[in-house]
Amino acid sequence: MTDTPVPDTIVLVHGLWMTPRSWEGWVEYYGAQGYTVVTPGYPGFDIEVEALRENPDVIARLTVPETVDHLASVIEELDAPPIIMGHSFGGTLTQLLLARGLGASAVVIDSAPTEGVRVNPLSQVKSLFPALKNPANRHKTVGFTAEEFHYAFTNTLPREESDKVWERYHIPAPGSWVWEYGLFANLKPGHQETWVDYDNDDRAPLLFIGGGEDHIMPASVNRSNAKHYKKSAAVTDYHEFEGRDHWTCAGPGWEAVADYALAWALKHAQAPTTPSATAEG
Repeated sequence: MTDTPVPDTIVLVHGLWMTPRSWEGWVEYYGAQGYTVVTPGYPGFDIEVEALRENPDVIARLTVPETVDHLASVIEELDAPPIIMGHSFGGTLTQLLLARGLGASAVVIDSAPTEGVRVNPLSQVKSLFPALKNPANRHKTVGFTAEEFHYAFTNTLPREESDKVWERYHIPAPGSWVWEYGLFANLKPGHQETWVDYDNDDRAPLLFIGGGEDHIMPASVNRSNAKHYKKSAAVTDYHEFEGRDHWTCAGPGWEAVADYALAWALKHAQAPTTPSATAEG
């Protein structure tokens, strides 16, 4: 551990089917503790949920490299390396940001996997089926019905409460991301855009948090993703919250997740070092 100032800025990276609005509870919670909280949206996601629902075509052709470049530019403008936290596909993006040498420490919550993670539970297949059932979805945005959202995101909530979450937060997502980086990513030759150098010793410490009842990004996927880093000398930890679904960052008791994530990130924060020559974003 290097003698560096304790990070006072937290960057929160949202996932697919969501916008920065999904972090509104965490922004207030961490802000009340004196932290500067930054919630960058993906390119094109910097408008309200309702506007994106009306015209999702503005994000249909967004790519992962464009998104990582944008998030990296936000982080690089900060005065000091921040704590980075990502949920769902935001967890994948957070891993790609760490591979670039960014961040003092990081936490990924219910993370979508990076390339090479081959665990695909049936609940994950069922959750992603609305996007995967039609190859034409690769070229447009795809959303969940309220019923599909309840299964994929909020399965521990009563349906009435789930519908309220769906109404306030859900947007369509680029179908290409599900097709290119979902269940079929490992069937393609060569490295894809979600590949990271798992053996990189120089990245910032990384914590995976899994949810015991998560359907779309099950705990087994997060455990497998964490194990891929086992040869790295950089710190990698895994923690599981039993009984929590994919909506763990805003569902009842979310404060316990936020507290655990921040305590771990502060304990392990360190200045980033130069990424290895093979690290790619």
